Amino acid sequence: MSDLGGFSLFDLFRSEAEQHAATLSAGLVTLERSTSPADIEPLMRAAHSIKGAAKVIGLECVVEFAHAMEDTLVAMQQGREAPSAPRIDQLLRAADLLASLASVAESELPRWIETNLPAMHSLVASLLQRADDRGLEQRAQRPIEGVAAIAAPQPASVPKAEPQARASAVRVTAEKLDRLLQLSGEMMLESRRLELVRRQSQSLKSRVIELEDELDRLRTWMRVQNMDAGALASLRGIVQRTRAEVVGQTASVDESIRRGEETASSLYHEVLASRMRPFSDVTGALPRTVRDIARSLGKEVHLEIEGEGVQVDRDILSRLEAPLNHLLRNALDHGLETPQERRRAGKPDSGLLRVVARHEAGMLRIRVGDDGRGIRPDLVRESVVRKSLASADMVAEMSTQEVLEFLFLPGFSTAASVTDLSGRGVGLDVVQSTVREVGGSVRVESVPGNGTIFELKLPITVSVIRALLADVSGETFAFPLTRIERVVQMPAAELTTIEGRMQFSLDDRSVGLVDAAALFELGTIESGETVSVIVLGGDDWYGFLVDAFVGEEDLVVRPLDSRFGKVAHIAAAAVREDGDPALIVDCEDILSSLRQELTEGRSHAAKRRAIGAVSTRRKRVLVVDDSATVREVERQLLVRLGYEVESARDGAEGLHALRGGGYDLLVTDVDMPRMTGIELARAVRADAVLSTIPIIIVSYKDREEDRLAGLHAGANAYLTKGAFEDQSFATMVRDLIGEAEA
Repeated sequence: MSDLGGFSLFDLFRSEAEQHAATLSAGLVTLERSTSPADIEPLMRAAHSIKGAAKVIGLECVVEFAHAMEDTLVAMQQGREAPSAPRIDQLLRAADLLASLASVAESELPRWIETNLPAMHSLVASLLQRADDRGLEQRAQRPIEGVAAIAAPQPASVPKAEPQARASAVRVTAEKLDRLLQLSGEMMLESRRLELVRRQSQSLKSRVIELEDELDRLRTWMRVQNMDAGALASLRGIVQRTRAEVVGQTASVDESIRRGEETASSLYHEVLASRMRPFSDVTGALPRTVRDIARSLGKEVHLEIEGEGVQVDRDILSRLEAPLNHLLRNALDHGLETPQERRRAGKPDSGLLRVVARHEAGMLRIRVGDDGRGIRPDLVRESVVRKSLASADMVAEMSTQEVLEFLFLPGFSTAASVTDLSGRGVGLDVVQSTVREVGGSVRVESVPGNGTIFELKLPITVSVIRALLADVSGETFAFPLTRIERVVQMPAAELTTIEGRMQFSLDDRSVGLVDAAALFELGTIESGETVSVIVLGGDDWYGFLVDAFVGEEDLVVRPLDSRFGKVAHIAAAAVREDGDPALIVDCEDILSSLRQELTEGRSHAAKRRAIGAVSTRRKRVLVVDDSATVREVERQLLVRLGYEVESARDGAEGLHALRGGGYDLLVTDVDMPRMTGIELARAVRADAVLSTIPIIIVSYKDREEDRLAGLHAGANAYLTKGAFEDQSFATMVRDLIGEAEA
């Protein structure tokens, strides 16, 4: 049994209510498509369990409410009532009320009851209105007991658990669990370092054998020379005993190391398993979400989820809910057609949505697909040109995959109208940024008329990574394998230089090349007859020139000391199996730098010429904010004022963009991942080239100390985000850099 001594009765009830409400919500959506008694049974148990738990703590209104749900489900199981859509709607609203109760603090319970009692009374009356059951009709007419019936729970009436019943499960903080995982990972790597001890013991055994062989040869030689070899007998005895002891000790060392490795590995995987959660933790609410949205849009949709048992690190899992919801909403609104449209296209009335999760090559791959209308590349091309993201000639030269990448830009949308679900250009950029934050990638595939698939590729865990180690000017850097497309060694003669930029050809693609040593400010790579290149990226490839490949290793990720702040191009540190340190590169940071350095490349040049490529005489503004919505608001406002605008998702990306040159103004938020706006402002002021760029900080924080902190960091102005409405923002921009035309 679990150790529940630290929980109040109401805490336990809330936990049960949350669990059973989720069961009801998911099961009722299934029940709408299936009338199998096996599908109804768990729903009856859930309603019955909530009723019993509410009875224990004296929540009579919830007892009546859950009882009405249970009676309705019993009627369905017995065939006295069909699970019609209106009835399922009523039961789902009841499940929603129970779920909301699970989030209420005990002190707020009377207010919750008072607020929701009318809705509960109405639902009970509706649920119990069945002409074939007089008793239920009479109960439906009896009012539910209200707030007066929920006096403080009576714990004295609840039997106390015997002390011996308490045992195994205890609460552990996430921080302690993370620390345990880190230590167990380090222990696993330490056990592997014992391989050096194994090699030393094997070497010692070989030397003793060599010594014994030399003594035998010496004795043979002495006999040939008619010399007395008897003096060597005692020495040979000592050597033989030493050899036997060394052989025994070597076997013992080998066995101890083997057991240590097995134990350390088992410990690590057990602790890792305690962090792992099933993929179903983020898919439980999806059937209900899809059902509700589909009904609101007048569409028929069948959702299939595969791989709910796939295990994922809880930190990764916690980031997946928003991207999955974005992708499903996008598919429901844009992708899937109405039944009438599907019939005209020769498709079934009901559209298909599929979410598939699986482990593949050490990665978590999630595919979200639909069989809808697909994405028309011609419409995307038109939108790209209309928004001045690239010229018509450039867009015409791009492949379909390159064009589809524009869908992930902030503010990009092909929707003809704005709805509650889509059309604002906010969503896919959030999906991409969220996935990249955990070292993953996302790509889209679409066939017009046949549907669209978004594929998310993520690490299974973020605590230990598999990395490629590379030597750069004598320093060891680790590149997570999840972001590496290819590893190439080629003759240096195959490198070419175009307009001062190095590049090479790989699989009929032109790949730009950047010197790793120069990027890390370690000098330059001295090329020999062959060069070593790490190819990063997704649909666009970027080459990273290193001195040599060192090998692959599993590394325990160790965060850098917070006092360092954000270190350019570096995400974390690690200690290798041989005890030497290694720096883990920030691949997203690296890619930002590569895009800056290689802007002459065809495909990425078009994408990096963000909004406003028509006139080179207009002043340019960089907007830095981790909120896609805020970035879009600021971008649109500045574009209306006539300025060229580019955007970045955080301070680190913004600093890279600024170093690319050509900006007249920086507009930044304060609270952002990787590098805050305050840190960005300080970095700009400390840079001899960038120090004169005007800076406006725009933040929700409106306290005087926040404003002073921003100004002290080097900002020229500090505005709140309400300044968009009263023209203060526009006025400040003009005051600092003048009108848009240079």
